[in-house]
Amino acid sequence: MLVMREFIYFSSKAKTSGNFGENLMEAGRMDIACHVLINAFFLSHRIREDAKLHMIFYGMPDPPKHLEFFPSKKLGDTENRIDISKRDVAGLIKKMLYKYKAGIKNEVAPGYWIEKKSLFAVIDELKENGKTVYVLDDRGKDIRDVEISKDCVFLLGDHEGLPAKELKRLKKICVPVSVGNKVYFASQVVTIVSNELDRRGV
Repeated sequence: MLVMREFIYFSSKAKTSGNFGENLMEAGRMDIACHVLINAFFLSHRIREDAKLHMIFYGMPDPPKHLEFFPSKKLGDTENRIDISKRDVAGLIKKMLYKYKAGIKNEVAPGYWIEKKSLFAVIDELKENGKTVYVLDDRGKDIRDVEISKDCVFLLGDHEGLPAKELKRLKKICVPVSVGNKVYFASQVVTIVSNELDRRGV
C-alpha cells in the first residue's frame, strides 16, 4: 500500500540498546516514544494502514539508532500485530533494539526495521524519495494555513523538543509548521496532525 503520511520522532535521550528495564521514564523517556507509536497507528478498533513511523534515538550507549515501523498487519493478526498497551509497545521497541545488526538495515519482523542512521541522513533519504518534510515548531506557520503534500512527513521532538542547533538547520531544509498556540505532548501532536490530514483526505 502507498504510504500517505509519515512521522519522525526524535529523542536525544532514548536508550539505544534493548537492556532498559521496566521504568520507561528512566530509559530516556521511552514512555513518550511508546505513546507516540500508539497515537501514530491506532484508531478505535483498527490500525492505520496509511502511516509509517520513524524513531530516531540519540541516547546511550550506541547512538544513533533509526527504528522504522510500517505495520501492514491488522489487529487480528496474532503473529505480527502491535498490541495497544504501553508495556507491549515497549517490548516491541526493546526487541528491535536487541535485533540491531551493525552495517545493515535489519528487518526484525515484517514491517519493522532497525539500523544505525542519523536524523539528517533519514531526512535526506526521504526528500530524495520525493517526500516533503514538515518540522513542528511553535514559531512555524499554523498547519491549517499550510498546503500539505500528499507525500508528507512530520518531524517532532520529545519532551525537550528538537535541539536548538539541529532545529536551526532543520528550518532551512524543512517546512516549519505549528499546531496552535498551546504546547502539547508529542503524542498529542501526532493525533492533531493525523486529524488534520484525515479531514483533508491526505
